[in-house]
Amino acid sequence: MIISTFSFTLMNSVVKYLASFPTFEIVFFRSLGSFVLGTTYILWKGLDIWGNKRTLMLVRSIIGLTAMSLFFMSLKYLTVGTAVSLRYLSPIFATFFAVLLLKEKLKPVQWPLFFMAFFGVLVLKGFDGAVDNTGLALILAASVFSGLVYVAIRRIGKSDSPIIIVNYFMFVGTVIGGILSMFDWKNPVGNDWWLFLSLGIFGFFGQIFMTKAFQVAKTNLVAPLKYIEVIFTITVGILWFGDVYTIWSLLGILMIIGALVANVFVAKE
Repeated sequence: MIISTFSFTLMNSVVKYLASFPTFEIVFFRSLGSFVLGTTYILWKGLDIWGNKRTLMLVRSIIGLTAMSLFFMSLKYLTVGTAVSLRYLSPIFATFFAVLLLKEKLKPVQWPLFFMAFFGVLVLKGFDGAVDNTGLALILAASVFSGLVYVAIRRIGKSDSPIIIVNYFMFVGTVIGGILSMFDWKNPVGNDWWLFLSLGIFGFFGQIFMTKAFQVAKTNLVAPLKYIEVIFTITVGILWFGDVYTIWSLLGILMIIGALVANVFVAKE
């Protein structure tokens, strides 16, 4: 899981560095690289590339593409550490959607943890004037759609391999991202090509190692390690981009991540 979180950290940092490029061009390259690697892996393993629940996987892909695009857009306005931290509100939205759509039960102790996480957002925005309103709106919308992605994956269940589900997502991202980027294309120059190429590689290995981690260890042990990504990302943001965090922004981030990690343990009891 630590390898996975570091891979995603590098991917998000590269996206932040490429923020001057149109969002859907970044979506296209990120999706294309992972799609090529994913398809190669699927064919090598002899898996059915079409899967079983194709309609649900297509719906999941469109929702996921929306979430990813909104997240990439938010990086144009927010520090990478803040954006990643706020994106982790998605499990809360996922829980709400699961209660409403899948009729799952919510433990009473989870409610104060959710309120604590949202209060962390208020602290982050209310006391840190550096948090841009547009960026905040984009990342919260991305978290809502990411929550819907979790519900869609739950509906798909174990009928399809994780790599097949992810590959559908990357295929849709490649096609739609490619079409939309044609209307606002900016030619990469020099090292930009290597950075665009790295997006798909980092994203692919992030997904693969995360899936492996959940396969070999208990969820309540692995899931909290995912939030190490926030620490990695803040560190990279400070060293690479010169990001500055106030005491209030760090407190807000700590409240959000602390509440969500606690929720992982509570939900699995």
